[in-house]
Amino acid sequence: MNKQTSFSVCGESLSAPMHICGFFDSREQQYEVIIPYIMEGLNANDKVINILESSRHGEHCRCLADNGISIAEKLSSGQLEVLASENTYINGGKFAADKMYDMLENTLLSASRGGYESVRACGDMVWALKNLPGTDELLDYEAKLNLLTPKHSCSLICMYDVSSFSESTLKDVLLTHPYVIKDGKISKNELYVEPSALLSSLSDLQSGSLDS
Repeated sequence: MNKQTSFSVCGESLSAPMHICGFFDSREQQYEVIIPYIMEGLNANDKVINILESSRHGEHCRCLADNGISIAEKLSSGQLEVLASENTYINGGKFAADKMYDMLENTLLSASRGGYESVRACGDMVWALKNLPGTDELLDYEAKLNLLTPKHSCSLICMYDVSSFSESTLKDVLLTHPYVIKDGKISKNELYVEPSALLSSLSDLQSGSLDS
């Protein structure tokens, strides 16, 4: 396993690698958590990746700039990347868990080769509400990330809008994240299921639905 690096979120000091689900009920609450997390990473020698709908990029970059982040400089150096969900999660109009996993793994390897201490990524999961082909692979993907993160020095925050996702989806999402952010606080997630066990049960469910 790669060396651990410390980072803080919601005022708590943690160690990477870490896979976190962030439950937010407003854009303001989301930014209260991720702005300090992003700023700390940029001030350290961390690679910072934000993935969100392209329609939000202008507002997102303005918000970072308003908090004193020199956007142009960080983007041109490559330390900060603001990517579109349409070119990552749902590239080609569909979600493919293996493809996204490979893309993230390549990004982590590339950051390490580039001399970055660690990678911090936050991805807005709102794309999953579009019900595009492959969206049913979301849980597989989230579970597999727990096999990937221990190999790298990284912290990943998957951001979910609690007012948009169904309660059953949010319960499923909790199974795949060791830590959860709720009401602006981070805590260990007691509902987390180890990836091998969860992937095995997902595989059984899928084969059962194919048989029926």
